[in-house]
Amino acid sequence: MMIACYTLCMKLTLQLKLLPTPTQHAALRETMRLCNEAATYAAAKGFAAGVYGQVSLHHLAYYEIRERFGLSSQLAVRAIAKAVECFQRDKTVCPVFRPDGAVCYDQRVLSFHGLNSASLWAIGGRIEVPFVCGPYQQERQGRIHGQADLVLRDGVFYLLCTIDMPAETPLDPQDVLGVDLGVINLATTSDGTTHSGAGVEACRTRYAKRRQQLQRAAQRAQMDGKRPKQIRVALRRIARKEAGFRRDVNHGISKTLVAVAKGTDRCIALEDLKDIRRRTRFRKPQRARMTGWAFAQLRSFVEYKAQRAGVPVVLVDPRHTSQDCNRCGHVERANRQSQARFSCQQCGYTTNTDFNAANNIRDRARVKVPLVADPLRQLRLPLADASYKPPASAGGT
Repeated sequence: MMIACYTLCMKLTLQLKLLPTPTQHAALRETMRLCNEAATYAAAKGFAAGVYGQVSLHHLAYYEIRERFGLSSQLAVRAIAKAVECFQRDKTVCPVFRPDGAVCYDQRVLSFHGLNSASLWAIGGRIEVPFVCGPYQQERQGRIHGQADLVLRDGVFYLLCTIDMPAETPLDPQDVLGVDLGVINLATTSDGTTHSGAGVEACRTRYAKRRQQLQRAAQRAQMDGKRPKQIRVALRRIARKEAGFRRDVNHGISKTLVAVAKGTDRCIALEDLKDIRRRTRFRKPQRARMTGWAFAQLRSFVEYKAQRAGVPVVLVDPRHTSQDCNRCGHVERANRQSQARFSCQQCGYTTNTDFNAANNIRDRARVKVPLVADPLRQLRLPLADASYKPPASAGGT
């Protein structure tokens, strides 16, 4: 008798920093430029002829691309595939690719030699380029297969490699860890742990002031008839730094939440905040801060880390979680007296607003998730502690 075994897998991306010589750097940059020009040419040919499929566009443009741009056969195929991917999203617009756009490499034009060098096809032939990466990437290099993207950031080349990682078997939750996502406090748990957003707001404010200065300088340069190229480069660099800082904070918070949930055999409950900015109106002073709220990124980080650790994630309805009294269930707008203070108008229960919301999220998830505990447990939910005082920030900044 044959028994089928299935392993849960998830896709992750490893980033490898290439260290080419000046000659290799020039060759890679020229290869990238030609590949993107070839993709633009293929898109224009297909758009003019009304041809959008991989096979039909290949017959239409392959030999011309080989002759016109001098690419290898496989890079010509990948250039056509890049145009086809854009047509799959929208056939009404002919795409034009930037000269430094990402280039897809596969096994025919990319191979790894050991743990610290890669062989890539470039104009003039193959080149072997050393690369560096951290311990996390080194442990998982053996899983690299399939395609990798060659990208250029601030003059530095990276290889973005996709790997398949086995996910742990989902645990049977004993309870639920409710997590309230916000702006002042990025995450507050039903245990009372708070991850403050003060550091992210300080970073956003600092970079916003710097952007204003650069934009004023760009306007003055344009009035003088100059092209402020260096200012635009600086603006892009600031945007990347700010996004990197926010991403690092969200990685830290999500890692902590998943570790706490796994260590206590609990699943994680989050609010389903899809389209929150479209559904919610904000005062003018709040708009910049709300625009910089990367809650979707934090949720995605929690979900993929939880999947890897075998921790279930439950999404609940976010309506009235901050106005619903966790003790008596009374819902009223006046219950939330301020961003931080919750005071029930019916039973007098007073606590932190985010802590109250996290407990409401936990209780709603308990109704949706079958727990290992007895089925009558939901009739004996513990009351929130009325003497709760928000603790000091527990990481995330």
